[in-house]
Amino acid sequence: MTASHDEYDVVVVGAGSAGCALAARLTEDPSVRVLLLEAGGSDDVLEVRVPAALYKVWRTRRDWNYTTEPQPGLGGRGLFWPRGKLLGGSSSINAMIYVRGAAADYDEWAQLTGDPSWSYAAVLPLFRRMEDNARGADRFHGTGGPLRVEDLRSPHPWTRAVVESAVAAGYPRNDDFNGAAQEGVGTYQVTQRRGRRWSAADAYLRPALGRPNLTVLTGALATRVLLSGGRATGVEYRRGGRTHTAHAAAEVVLCGGAVNSPQLLLLSGIGPGAHLREVGVDVVHDLPGVGGGLQDHPLVPVVWDVRSGRSLLRGESPSGYARWFGARRGPLSSNLAEAGLFTRSRPDLAEPDLQYHFLPVKFWRQAEVDPDVDAFTAATVLVRVHSRGSVRLRSADPAWAPAIDAGYLTDERDLDALVTGVEKAREIASVGPLARVLAGEWSPGPAVRTREALRQAARDTLESLYHPVSSCRMGTDDASVVDPQLRVHGVDGLRVVDASVMPTLVRGNTNAPTMMIAERAADLLAGRSVDPALATIA
Repeated sequence: MTASHDEYDVVVVGAGSAGCALAARLTEDPSVRVLLLEAGGSDDVLEVRVPAALYKVWRTRRDWNYTTEPQPGLGGRGLFWPRGKLLGGSSSINAMIYVRGAAADYDEWAQLTGDPSWSYAAVLPLFRRMEDNARGADRFHGTGGPLRVEDLRSPHPWTRAVVESAVAAGYPRNDDFNGAAQEGVGTYQVTQRRGRRWSAADAYLRPALGRPNLTVLTGALATRVLLSGGRATGVEYRRGGRTHTAHAAAEVVLCGGAVNSPQLLLLSGIGPGAHLREVGVDVVHDLPGVGGGLQDHPLVPVVWDVRSGRSLLRGESPSGYARWFGARRGPLSSNLAEAGLFTRSRPDLAEPDLQYHFLPVKFWRQAEVDPDVDAFTAATVLVRVHSRGSVRLRSADPAWAPAIDAGYLTDERDLDALVTGVEKAREIASVGPLARVLAGEWSPGPAVRTREALRQAARDTLESLYHPVSSCRMGTDDASVVDPQLRVHGVDGLRVVDASVMPTLVRGNTNAPTMMIAERAADLLAGRSVDPALATIA
């Protein structure tokens, strides 16, 4: 269709994992004009490309730099939440782990939404379509897709020790967490291409930038969705010190993530009426669920000193840089969290509720301080979370960060499972080759033995794995925000496409599932339905 410079068919807000994928897929049709708005800037910095440098982008201008409200369950601590504020979003600053979650997660989504197109059998073709797996194609994996997935090129020697020790402790070996079964121990595959990060911007956006029907604006902060007669008609945004308007003939799609998407809905007058009035926003559409139901994966780090050997602390050396710049190998190609384990805190659970990230480096206080000694970390992560939080406005001013209440440990079951997880990490560390590598336990420490002492240690040291979801939850009940087609309830022409729509947290890292949601959204916007013949595991 013909359009003026500020008129498009689809306006996409947020060039993160979902926004990059969606904009690229939509513009494969040359008749669809798409505007992609990104509040941040370029991702063209070395710290983004070098995998092991990921935390060096945190707390910079390429990070939204969020901090939660003080958490009563953590003794009043507020936790830092890095969120990518650059092209690629959080896929440009994450640990690159390619994990989809358990098949049961998606079958639960289908059950909760009443829509079989969210079942594992139906979403598996989307995962395969987006994937270019270095191991090749099989019934679970694809090749030729935009998202490059590889094995780590230079895994640390302690990573092999982790796998062997966990096997010695009785856990099954698992070479593919995205294959027939999730449970067990193995090394993570990563979203890298030849030893460098491969973000959603690399995978999806860059190949699409030459298309005349795609406009990408950076430094563009969306301030509200424009509504007329119950329909979204465009987006207002600030750029270069001025306020601009972009009109959408077909749809406005929010891809800001679990913090920014509910924030923009609230700023637009879409959300719980009482809260909007409280902060001085006119109520346009009273939708109680906006910003509610927030979930995140909490972790408790267990850290050991080591007897000998070099941790990734020493990777940033002249030889480390020489190996990375030369052959894209060596310690700087590490994603830090190299090995993983999925298991259950109780034998009666049908699916894993614990995930481990094993790091051959001291990872402490969310990398606020650089590692000071050679050490080893087992991050014990709860992936089946019962606690819930919320995202709320602190001001009607779009420049203000929203109030994030993560709700950590508001449900006691979460704390019990994490304590069991710490005990299991200690068991693995005490056997096999890892026992020969590790020296004394630095945290929680050898004096912390009883479950009650471990409960307190968990409250004192708990951190975030940075996987916020569900603040614009998909469903058909009164507390849901979008329907199974990702359309905002009660507003025409407006969808949310990002991790905020997940009905529940997946058992695993959330980046790949977020891109899958964008792939599904691209089909929905293009009018392509799920082919029943595809919705089977061939």
